[in-house]
Amino acid sequence: MNSAVIALRMERQCLTKPAQTEEYIELYRDTEPGQNVYWHGFGEPPVLSFRADFDDMEFNRIRQSNRELVKGRFQGGNLGWIEAEDMELFACLCRKPLDAPNTAQTELLALLECNGAMTIQQIKEKTGKLVKEITPILHRLQEAFLIYEDQHDGEWDRLWYSFKEMFPNVDLEKYTRTEALKIVLRRFAYRMVWFDATMAKSFYKLPAKEITKAIKELSEEGILKEYEDGFVLAEDVELLEGSTATPPHMTLVMHRNDILVKSYEHSIKERYSGDYELLQLLLLDGELHGAVQGKFKYGPYIIENVVVDEEYEDRREEILRAVHDANAGSIVQRYNFEELLPDDCF
Repeated sequence: MNSAVIALRMERQCLTKPAQTEEYIELYRDTEPGQNVYWHGFGEPPVLSFRADFDDMEFNRIRQSNRELVKGRFQGGNLGWIEAEDMELFACLCRKPLDAPNTAQTELLALLECNGAMTIQQIKEKTGKLVKEITPILHRLQEAFLIYEDQHDGEWDRLWYSFKEMFPNVDLEKYTRTEALKIVLRRFAYRMVWFDATMAKSFYKLPAKEITKAIKELSEEGILKEYEDGFVLAEDVELLEGSTATPPHMTLVMHRNDILVKSYEHSIKERYSGDYELLQLLLLDGELHGAVQGKFKYGPYIIENVVVDEEYEDRREEILRAVHDANAGSIVQRYNFEELLPDDCF
């Protein structure tokens, strides 16, 4: 990829210089929905790894407790966190309407609307249904933005509200899907600098034809310009063409919910799938050029292999040290499928 694009992307994502509070808030908004660390971060606040000049997990914990960050099912039904003022935008973008609810869905929604917020245990006692019966109903209603799960703290027994009780001023019809998509794609374009439709589809989990339509309209409006088989913001064309910037030398171990990883999921699966689970990705000088493979478990992961693209193999010690630092307690078994000796471990 164009080195000027990578350098500007790293700058705009605050990987070159970590953000302070105000800049971080802007970055978070542009890269919504935010997610917690893949696997080990379940129940924890979202983070933007390596991008904050402070503890952003604790910062976002406070934002959750103040309900400045709110939870929902956004990217293909996956859980994420957005700023509360963006709920209308993302509801219109991600809502999966429930045009023909079944009896169980109708009854549960009516229960929350008539009785107010309830926990799953309270719903179980009221309806006589099992938790395993209630949970998928709640999730489907949540995808339709008919109910809201209030996770403002770390407690497990969370309250479920009717959506209109929590967000009485949110208009679920304010934007068409295309209108909402055009808004978030402008943000995406700014932080990614260069992108194509496949990257946007990977991140937002929306149909390709809808992504393509939104990009086409943004291009016709002069907001996006074609650039090296993809798209950039129109105002970035001159900036990139006149740039001699190069990405800084950097080795970062990225979790699978990171925006840079999720935006390239389509190619990652092709490049790094194998006999082991994909644990983490290696961001080398601003691009994904390797992966940590093994097995997820509670406690230190089992790391079977660190695979690195050929042109970066000679950074073995640097890469192994970064993987070790990111995975306290884990022992790396192999580097590019070659078994490591005890002296190779840190």
